[in-house]
Amino acid sequence: MLSPRPARAHWPQWRLRQFPLPALWALACVSALAQAQYPPGFGPHPDLPEPVRALIPTVAVAPVARWQGDEHPVPAAGFQVQAYARGLDHPRWLYVLPNGDVLVAETNAPAKANAGHGVRGMITRHLMKKAGAGVVSADRITLLRGVGADGMAAERTVFLEQLASPFGMALAGNKLYVANTNAVLRFDYREGQTSIATPGANVLDLPAGPQNQHWARNLLAAPDGRTLYIGVGSSSNVGENGPQAETGRAAIWQYDTASGKARPYATGLRNPVGMDWEPHSGQLWTTVNERDELGDELVPDYMTAVHDGAFYGWPYSYFGAHADPRVTPARPDLVARASVPDYALGAHTASLGLAFYRGELFPPSYRDGVFVGQHGSWNRRPPSGYKVIFVPFANGAPSGPPRDFLIGFLDRKGTAHGRPVGVAVARDGALLVADDVGNTVWRITPKAR
Repeated sequence: MLSPRPARAHWPQWRLRQFPLPALWALACVSALAQAQYPPGFGPHPDLPEPVRALIPTVAVAPVARWQGDEHPVPAAGFQVQAYARGLDHPRWLYVLPNGDVLVAETNAPAKANAGHGVRGMITRHLMKKAGAGVVSADRITLLRGVGADGMAAERTVFLEQLASPFGMALAGNKLYVANTNAVLRFDYREGQTSIATPGANVLDLPAGPQNQHWARNLLAAPDGRTLYIGVGSSSNVGENGPQAETGRAAIWQYDTASGKARPYATGLRNPVGMDWEPHSGQLWTTVNERDELGDELVPDYMTAVHDGAFYGWPYSYFGAHADPRVTPARPDLVARASVPDYALGAHTASLGLAFYRGELFPPSYRDGVFVGQHGSWNRRPPSGYKVIFVPFANGAPSGPPRDFLIGFLDRKGTAHGRPVGVAVARDGALLVADDVGNTVWRITPKAR
């Protein structure tokens, strides 16, 4: 039986009676002021407007003009950015091995996924091409090693190829796991090797098929290596393809590496992508892409601590008990127990990457906070996302508004030079960002004093 996350704490009645009205008013003002510091659609308690259902949904795809020469995104004050690897083929996700080698998944949706049929499919394919996403998947993982004098990788080799829209990667002991869109593969791994030629063992089939709108499958290994967590997105926006098409989807699965058994760990997550362990508590966190076509300000993507057995609302509700009017038959029983996410990340920002900062290279104010790669909107005016943000944490929870960390992917004319996806912390503490449209992995470090 799925169990909801405990509701946020409220003041007990006896405490309310102890506060005089002026004190309660002061508390309310402080609370309102604190929330006002958050941009619209961000933070632990975002203001959610009424849904807007237009006859024709908003389409606002940023045209692409990829970086030229030494062009690059703009980092926060006190930092510098360099290209760590250029000329990649749609790099989407990153994984840093214990020896410092960086694995890059060069990947895209499998053929026909996300497109559908008829006029809608034709329009979708056109929009994907315009956004720089309509490229054939390279189905490859590349290894980057070291840092040269120019800031770029000193070595670059093909690590794995002939995969099937690979995305998540995780090392557990001497086994490397790779999540194709349709299966988790296991490879023998020896530290320092620059390629793997032997085929991987298929250890777990994953939902895929022709209706595979959210095709990316991320992996996260537990610290002891005994368990993997696998994010599987929905096949649709709000279940319009029917419940059978969503079997096993919109969930994070837990896989036991010894027994090979898997079970749903948390459900009702429309498209859980980024996953990482919060350093202070050891709690699993994820980023989730929420639903579309309810207006420019709905529904905010979010990041949240993920609790065993929790249900997060999709498709019946969003951000707790906000019922989606489009979903029939309604399920008020599930809406009533839907867990409220911890932190909204803005509507249509396509928040994908998630990496807590455990390094020591950045100033202390970054310690234990989280970086989020926001791929950017395609159906909002004005556009949102197209940047990497930083959210501070304290005592295992978000402790303030987001801060822009890497911007400039979208210029003032609305043209996209790149789109950030995966983020990862290198062994030396630098931040790495996969830019799939810019075909580049960026490396951000503090400026030399």
